[in-house]
Amino acid sequence: MKPLRLAAGAALSLLLSHAYGEQFYQTKTPYALQQASASYEKAPAGYTAVYTQLLARHGSRGLSSFKTDLALYNLWQLAAQQDALSPLGRQLGPDIEAMIKANALLGYGVDGISKPGYGNETMQGVDEHTGLAQRLYARLPALFRDAEQDQRRIVVLSSGKDRAVDSAAFFSRALTAQQPGLAPLIDAGTDRTTLYFHKLNARQDGVTPEATLAYQRWDQSDELQARKAAIHADPRMKAAALSTLGALFSPAFIAALEQGHVSAANAGTRSYTSADGKFTTNLTGDGDTKIATVTDAALALYELYAAAADMEAELKADFTKYVQPQQARVYAEAEDAVAFYEKGPGIKENGDVTWRMAGALVADFFREADAIAAGKRVNAAKLRFAHAEIVIPFASALGLKSMSEQLPRAETYGYDNSPWRGAQVAPMAANIQWDLHKNAAGRTLVRMLYNERETDFKPACDAARIAPASHFYDYQRLKRCYK
Repeated sequence: MKPLRLAAGAALSLLLSHAYGEQFYQTKTPYALQQASASYEKAPAGYTAVYTQLLARHGSRGLSSFKTDLALYNLWQLAAQQDALSPLGRQLGPDIEAMIKANALLGYGVDGISKPGYGNETMQGVDEHTGLAQRLYARLPALFRDAEQDQRRIVVLSSGKDRAVDSAAFFSRALTAQQPGLAPLIDAGTDRTTLYFHKLNARQDGVTPEATLAYQRWDQSDELQARKAAIHADPRMKAAALSTLGALFSPAFIAALEQGHVSAANAGTRSYTSADGKFTTNLTGDGDTKIATVTDAALALYELYAAAADMEAELKADFTKYVQPQQARVYAEAEDAVAFYEKGPGIKENGDVTWRMAGALVADFFREADAIAAGKRVNAAKLRFAHAEIVIPFASALGLKSMSEQLPRAETYGYDNSPWRGAQVAPMAANIQWDLHKNAAGRTLVRMLYNERETDFKPACDAARIAPASHFYDYQRLKRCYK
């Protein structure tokens, strides 16, 4: 099943999440807006849009590094040498080779991507941020016309990582294509403090905030590693892995893998040249990524299966034939479980260790809104581009329903006891937008969109709504609720 493609700004009468959710791509899910703008609640009479701010994950990308794909290819080669491949299994090697080549050359010839290769945005990613910018402009045209007239700035920040920088550039390009006069108003820059807070370090950043240190200790903790190991040791995981691999490899080869007689790592070199002959890249595997069990192999294949969903233009290989939906669901649940504990809401007894570091970003959203509420209209918009590791803790820090509920240590995350889903919280190009409206009396309202769906702030702040069912909140009351 190929992802559904839509013209930017097309009116929608159905939710698109199901088109991807059935495929179980989780945080690799290609972006789909979740609500048609025509159905948005109208601002109350007398209110006009005065400001907007955004946090967005980078768009769809390829594999982040030359690791899992090479390790799985090397395992496939061992099976080929032993004549241990099924007819379907014989197709896998060439498809992995196509995946490696596509990632090695990813971004070559694309205006706006300076360094081709692994980790770059795909054309889907470019389209996602282009469409997001077009719809933002279509939603708030008067705000941007006023911004040009009054020479208000549009602040564009990224984490500094290539795919976030590129997302910011593609978004800005699409925005200024709608209104060229906005181009000189854009102030572009980098802010690691709020947009790469999980990786801050004293060497690069001068100081490491305590909240980041606490998170980094958790990320390396024995408790988290044990939790991950338990998730991957679930009997359902091995059963799914045996089913997946059983369609590709001989029983004897699978048994040898499980008994430790066969293994593979990402060792080896590759060289690829672009079709026009003007670009060549040489790759060397570091040997650190190993496949030593059937679960390792199945999860490696699932990673390629999910990555392929984001590479529709660059990769013609169909990985859905290797992973059946019922198997993908098991791998997806395990991936969501790891993300839930690693950077999501996490364990109740551990408090806010996985999302306390997002506090600086939450404070920045409120600081920007404070300036507008106080009548300081230097900026018309602040647009931030980052990563899933930023979006996920931010949603937890805001206390959003189905995105922030923790579980006690005694329970293990699963789809039957938690509403948290990576595909909803942080698909590719995931975004949170706050639109601010003001009336002549100076009252400020704020409305939040999450993946372009009108979304409530935390339930404790319901009293800040201007009406019981409204998505508009009185800003001052909302601020007091969060503070």
